[in-house]
Amino acid sequence: MSHWKDLLLEIKKIEEKYESSLRNPACDREIMKMKNNVEQNLISVALPSSYIRFLQTTNGLDFNGLVIYSVDQVFLEKKEAPGFQGFIETNNLWHENDWQKQYIFYGDSDTAWYGHDLVENKYVELDKPSGTLIQTFESFDSMLSCAFETIL
Repeated sequence: MSHWKDLLLEIKKIEEKYESSLRNPACDREIMKMKNNVEQNLISVALPSSYIRFLQTTNGLDFNGLVIYSVDQVFLEKKEAPGFQGFIETNNLWHENDWQKQYIFYGDSDTAWYGHDLVENKYVELDKPSGTLIQTFESFDSMLSCAFETIL
C-alpha cells in the first residue's frame, strides 16, 4: 500500500470529525475520457498510474489549503458541486505563463505547486509564485505523500 493512502485515511478521519467527507471516486469511464483528452490536447505523456489510483480513490482533494486536481467537470457523468479544480482546466490556466509549460501540475497549495518537470523528468515541489525549486521526488507517490504530510 502506498504511503499516501495511509495519509489519505488520516485526512478522511479528520473530515468525518467535522461532518464532511472525501469526494467520491471518479469512475473508470470518466478517467479514461480525461486521460484521452490529456494525451491528445495537453501533453503526449501518459498520466502516472498512481495519479489514476488517487482519482479512483477520491476525485480530487481540497483539504487544509492543499488542492489535488480532479477529473474535469466536462468528463464527469454526474456533475459535482462547484469548487472542483479539474486537471486539464487548471493546467491550461497555469500554462498561460510560458515558463510553466515545462511542468504538468497535479496540485497546489497556498505556498507550493506539485507537478512533473517534463524537461528533467522529475516530480517537483515548486515555490508559489516564484517557481523556485523546493525539492524533487522519485515518483508521483512520494510527491503526493510529502504534500499530504505537509498539511497534516
